[in-house]
Amino acid sequence: MEAFVVDTNVPIGANGKSHADPACVIACIDGLSAVCSEGVIVLDDAMRILKEYMDHMSLSGEPGAGDAFVKWVWNVQADEKRCEQVVLTPRYEDGAENFAEFPDDPDLADFDRNDRKFAAVALASLKTPTVLNALDSDWAESYDALVRNGLTIRFLCPQHVRP
Repeated sequence: MEAFVVDTNVPIGANGKSHADPACVIACIDGLSAVCSEGVIVLDDAMRILKEYMDHMSLSGEPGAGDAFVKWVWNVQADEKRCEQVVLTPRYEDGAENFAEFPDDPDLADFDRNDRKFAAVALASLKTPTVLNALDSDWAESYDALVRNGLTIRFLCPQHVRP
């Protein structure tokens, strides 16, 4: 099974609660469906990613596809066949959380602090996951440096993330 780290903008896009165009909404729904049906979700051990999901989606699984995805993640988080939980080592710099697992690369110095947990989880994973992104341009702007440091990124909505 392929492993995935899913940026929060993907289930938000699947719910249609963003600037996503209809093609992007469909791409987000398809991406989440693939994770749920045949993938492994990779999360952090302190529930940073899951908490962020729950801040933006309903754990009831309704009304949208993003909500259904978050409910699925909640339900499989203890299933080692469907969920890998990765230990992150937090560091605090300039009053913001960072992670020892995030690359110390000058080309990533301006990478969004809030998205660093997704990159750190992907790099700490034993499963070499693909990061799914839909709407955050910072992944595209830092693409070369992220790939050079070992990440694999899939842009579900490239029309929205041109640097």
